[in-house]
Amino acid sequence: MDNCLGLPCFLLSAVLFSCMCGLSLGTELSFVTCGSVLKLLNIKHNVRLHSHDVRYGSGSGQQSVTGVTSVEDSNSYWSVRGTADAVCHRGTPVKCGQTIRLMHVNTGRNLHSHYFASPLSSNQEVSAFGEEGEGDHLDEWTVQCGGSVWKREEAVRFRHKATEALLSVTGEQYGRPIHGQREVHAMTGASQHSLWKAMEGIFMKPSESTMGSQDYSHVHTEF
Repeated sequence: MDNCLGLPCFLLSAVLFSCMCGLSLGTELSFVTCGSVLKLLNIKHNVRLHSHDVRYGSGSGQQSVTGVTSVEDSNSYWSVRGTADAVCHRGTPVKCGQTIRLMHVNTGRNLHSHYFASPLSSNQEVSAFGEEGEGDHLDEWTVQCGGSVWKREEAVRFRHKATEALLSVTGEQYGRPIHGQREVHAMTGASQHSLWKAMEGIFMKPSESTMGSQDYSHVHTEF
C-alpha cells in the first residue's frame, strides 16, 4: 500500500477528513469506538490480526486471515462497524456484549468464520469475506470484556455469533507464500490463545450527545 508523508494513505485521509469536518481523533480515549480503525494484538503470541489478497488453498478458498509479528504492516488495520441489523454510529463506545463487524481496511472484506477446517490445525477456519464491507451474518462477532465498554488497555475476546467459537491463535506457522505468518482460527474453549488487545490506530471521539451522562475514564495514549 502507498505511503503518504510516512503514513498509510487511508490513515492520512482520515486525519485530513476529521480536521476538515471538525471531528476529533480520540488518541486520548481509553475505550474503542465505532468507526475506529485499529490493529488487534493476540497477547499470547504477540501477533497482530492480518489479512491480504491471498486465498486459502483448501477449505473455503476465501481470503486468508493470519497473525503477523510486524508492527508497521498496513494490512493489519481493521475498521470497527455495526451489523446489518444494528447500526453502530461513529464515535459510539463499543459495549461489552455488543455484536460488531471488523472490516479489513485494505481489501474491504469482513472478518468471517464458518465450519470449514483451518488448514494447519484443523480448528474452525477464519477468513475475510464480502465486498466493500458487505458480506453476511457469518461476519458478526460479539465483544467479550469485563466492564461496560471495550477498553483499549483491556484483554478481550471475540466470539463468533453464529458458531460461538472464539477468535484464536495457537502458534502454527505457514510456509510459502506467507512464510512465518501464524494461523488464525476459531475455537470453542476460552483460553490465553483467544485474548486480544486494541493497539495502533485512529479512534473516533464521541460527541457530547453520544456520551450523554455516561462517565468514561480517559487516559492519554500515543497514535
